Amino acid sequence: MPPSKQDFAWQRGAGMRSPSFRLRSSMCSGFGKRSSAMLPSVLTFAVIVASGGLLLMIEKGMINGMDPPPPRANGRTADHRPHAGQYDAAGDTDAQILQEIRNHTIRTVCSQKNMPRSVWSLGTLQRRTVLQHILVNDDYRFLYCYVPKVACSNWKRVLKVLSGALDNVDVNIKMDHKRDLVFLADMQPEEIRYRLQHYFKFLFVREPMERLLSAYRNKFGEIEAYQRKYGVEIVKRYRKGVGRTTGDDVTFAEFVRYLVDEDVERMNEHWMPVYNLCQPCAVPYDFVGSYERLQSDGDYVLRRVGAPPNVHFPERQSWYRPISAETLQYYLCSLPQTLLRELLPKYILDFSLFTYSLPNTTSQACRH
Repeated sequence: MPPSKQDFAWQRGAGMRSPSFRLRSSMCSGFGKRSSAMLPSVLTFAVIVASGGLLLMIEKGMINGMDPPPPRANGRTADHRPHAGQYDAAGDTDAQILQEIRNHTIRTVCSQKNMPRSVWSLGTLQRRTVLQHILVNDDYRFLYCYVPKVACSNWKRVLKVLSGALDNVDVNIKMDHKRDLVFLADMQPEEIRYRLQHYFKFLFVREPMERLLSAYRNKFGEIEAYQRKYGVEIVKRYRKGVGRTTGDDVTFAEFVRYLVDEDVERMNEHWMPVYNLCQPCAVPYDFVGSYERLQSDGDYVLRRVGAPPNVHFPERQSWYRPISAETLQYYLCSLPQTLLRELLPKYILDFSLFTYSLPNTTSQACRH
């Protein structure tokens, strides 16, 4: 039966912004006063990481010589679809172990009492966001939740090739992010339920701060529309005595301050947390790929859905400027550390769910 109006309505305690825990450390100074800050505690986060990854690594004999917290992982197996997670990394044992760590971490976080269990338990705004970000391919029976700044343009190329709208993924055309794509939000409730239950579901994630820096450099350094829409507002809001501005000179610190003051559920999709975009507790994804292993994870997904052999994941464009670890460290160390401590709680679920290390911006690390 299709959902009733009550199914779509916001229910207190059912649809939630994020887990009902609060950060109790200094990370929360200034942030804990915000009534909407419903986030895991540092203790809970530590327990999650320890139980989800550390013990497994000890079991596998991989803890020696590895710095905490646990390293990145590659995918998730849905409990009801165990075969979907048989990730073939061409004998890459490390990748398989890291995938297990991520699987266990996601299960641990999502099993918390107040986490959503389905898209129908989400609030109206939350449900609309996730359904608008899930792309559908009925021929190959899969759903893809796209995350901006995590190779989503290339994945949209792949979807267009599989649907026959493009000849191949290497065609040199400007990407239209809406045309020839089918979104789950455009379907009826019963159609949504069927596809969520029976289709292969996947998304790709990226180190949270690296994704933010990529969005900042791209949107405020290159895209005039973003400079006018967001840049002008940011400069006027956070820079004293500013006159006329075109919004093309937003500093990274100003951008971060803007993010700290924004409601995560109403953020632009390019810097909205992955948790809010794709709701990995409400949607049982079969695979969570990593930007850090984009080519191999992408090829795995294409094999898994049965794509034709001639369809491959696109290579990065020649003009692409990757963000090095040194560049990211430079930008993070340049921030007032109180500001960074206010920012991290908004993305703590992306760090914990996808087992990314929190950034190290101690004075010693920043000196290097």
